[in-house]
Order: sequence, then structure tokens, then C-alpha cells
Amino acid sequence: MQDAVTALIGRYDISGRYFDRDALDTLKSYFESGTTRVQAAAVITSNAAGIVKEAGLRLFDELPELIQPGGNAYTTRRYAACLRDMDYYLRYASYALVAGDKDVLDERVLEGLRDTYNSLGVPIGPTVQGIQIMKDLVRAQVIEAGIDAKGFLDEPFDYLSRQLSEQNI
Repeated sequence: MQDAVTALIGRYDISGRYFDRDALDTLKSYFESGTTRVQAAAVITSNAAGIVKEAGLRLFDELPELIQPGGNAYTTRRYAACLRDMDYYLRYASYALVAGDKDVLDERVLEGLRDTYNSLGVPIGPTVQGIQIMKDLVRAQVIEAGIDAKGFLDEPFDYLSRQLSEQNI
């Protein structure tokens, strides 16, 4: 698992170069946004259960067929599994937010998810929709907390959605 700094150092180390102006600007931007990243993650952490619950309610309101007989979230066990997965995405999005790097999402979420969802026949569209609903809820709560994180807040959620959408799962 990497953060923005480790990833940048790794790229320059592999090519045997000193930091150039672009690298220094990237580092400066990351460090300047550090407090804001941590504040946004704190909002997510303190509201995680509510975010997941509300995202689930909205998702199932928009796609009621998921909780009807034959739907992927039909039965208490499947419904709980869906909310568990949403919580998983939210937690790892908060890690990526603080790290300023998507590596944790690739390593800890996306790699194992492909095989799991394939074997279970889980549809990807509702998963992506749930992630986007959580993004909207997080954004509203971060704004309400007076935190200006618009430059990077959506990144982990959009990355998860984009990567899942591009996969054949």
C-alpha cells in the first residue's frame, strides 16, 4: 500500500532522477491538502454507519427490485452483505483519500472483488450506483462541516466506480 509521497518517490527512484519542478509541485500540493484530507476522513469516520445506512435506503428506493424476491439483496443475509460491502468501499475510500493515492483501492478492494463478484453473480451496476450515492452523501456532510475538499474528495469514489464499470464482472 502506498501514499502519494511513496508513489512519487518510487517513480523517480526507478528512473534514477532527482525531483523536478512537477514532482516538487505535486508534493507541495499533497502536503498543503493534508489537514483537509484528514478532516474529511474524520467526517467519514464519525458518520460511516449513517452514510452506509442512508446510501442503502436510497439505493433500494431507486432499485426496489434488488430487495424483492429474486433480487440480489433479497433475504436478510444478502441485504446485510450488500451493506457490509458498501461499508467496505467507504472505509477504503477514506484510506485512499488520506493517502492521496489509489493504490490501496487496487490492492485491497478491486483485485479480490472481481473473482468474488463473478462467483456470486453480483451485478455491478447497482454496486457502482451505491458508491456514487455514498460519494454524494459524503460530499454533503463534508461541505456541511465547512471543509473545502472539492479538489480531491470525489477521487476515490469515482476511481472505484470507473474501475468496477470497466471490469467484466
